[in-house]
Amino acid sequence: MTTVTLRFRTLLATAALALCLPLGLVASAETEPAPVQKNDVDTPQVVEAPKTEPDPAIERGRYIAVAADCVACHSNPKSGKPFSGGYALETPFGTLLSSNITSDEETGIGRWTEAEFTRALREGLGKDGQHLYPAMPYTSYTKMSDQDVHDLWLYMKTVPPVRNAVVTNQLPFPFNIRALLMGWNLLFFEQKRFEPRADRSAIWNRGAYLSDALAHCGACHTPKNVLGGDKTSKAYHGEVLQSWYAPDITTSKAGGIGDWSKDDIIQYLKIGSNRMAVASGPMAEAVTNSTQHLTDADLAAIADYLQTLPPGPATETPRATVTGPVMAQGKRVFDSQCKACHASDGTGIRHMTPSFPGNSAIQSHEVAGIVRTVLAGARGAITSENPTGAAMPSFAWNLSDQQIAAALTYIRNSWGNSAPPVTAEAVAGTRKTLNLNAVGRAPHPAP
Repeated sequence: MTTVTLRFRTLLATAALALCLPLGLVASAETEPAPVQKNDVDTPQVVEAPKTEPDPAIERGRYIAVAADCVACHSNPKSGKPFSGGYALETPFGTLLSSNITSDEETGIGRWTEAEFTRALREGLGKDGQHLYPAMPYTSYTKMSDQDVHDLWLYMKTVPPVRNAVVTNQLPFPFNIRALLMGWNLLFFEQKRFEPRADRSAIWNRGAYLSDALAHCGACHTPKNVLGGDKTSKAYHGEVLQSWYAPDITTSKAGGIGDWSKDDIIQYLKIGSNRMAVASGPMAEAVTNSTQHLTDADLAAIADYLQTLPPGPATETPRATVTGPVMAQGKRVFDSQCKACHASDGTGIRHMTPSFPGNSAIQSHEVAGIVRTVLAGARGAITSENPTGAAMPSFAWNLSDQQIAAALTYIRNSWGNSAPPVTAEAVAGTRKTLNLNAVGRAPHPAP
């Protein structure tokens, strides 16, 4: 590419991005906006890709759909109809609803050709050439192999039709102008198939393909720039999305999973928990609907790949020593509100509540996830090997911002842990973002 061409593309992209900061899901042509369908993001939605006839190619396509987590994003759990769309994604710029991708000819993709389907996956363009919002992760799916795309198409053709018209794009002006996505794509999107590395094993390459292409892990776990593009130099270093923290999953021992064994990673993806962590929020959904259904060989391949991701200096958490009144208050709150489930020594209950000692997520520099969990509550993944899906209740109604901050500071600095204190201001900010009411009347005196 010539320097002039590069400059022209950059100028064109910058001009478009000056008008719009795009983010979103697959979308179709807009009509009058329909009422937004809200989701209870703290409870994993349980939806299942419909079974198929025993055709090997179609069954492979079903596996691809599960590995790519298509059913979770394209299904509204309240309807009970897989792939029929209507799942709401709240973005900083407004709401988007996932599209209907059943075989219905009027409201789904029943009239699409395989070429149009492939173009949507790999280029982010709809049936009529309209730009799709990149929260439909075509930036990852572009790496899919020809065989996987073809098999996925064969499977999607077997999905029973559901008539459900969805107005996907409910963003306000100017974010609803699709043409502006051309600028975003010029800056941040590269059409490129996955290329195996000759210096790595077949297992490692399979894990890289699953993580980078099908499972699109980087869509949540890779930091984003101000325009919503991936910071590729910090791949998998963690990011805050929808007030949840998708943690660092590199080999960092401070903020990542450097202390996890290969079996820890496999167990977490298969069951939704391991000896130190319990999946919650969007990750619980991913485990419930996707990763628990992967083969043991594929889970081992993902683990093999993740254990080679280099940590970055930005993932290191500043150490801190916290003492005095805040720790004393935090212990009182922990003893009265948390100890019953998390144990006095913070070790929790196996496969139900996480263990706090040495937990890198608990000691992370980013506290959005743990603050949200305490304020809004959360439910663990629901899996065949751990069907309880243990839940944590909301404490927003009976604990003040200061009490929650003190309890989290205590947890982050007890049992050998060391991390900066959580502030009441951070808790108040998350409470406002989640639109949670202030503390009400507690059933017993708070500490």
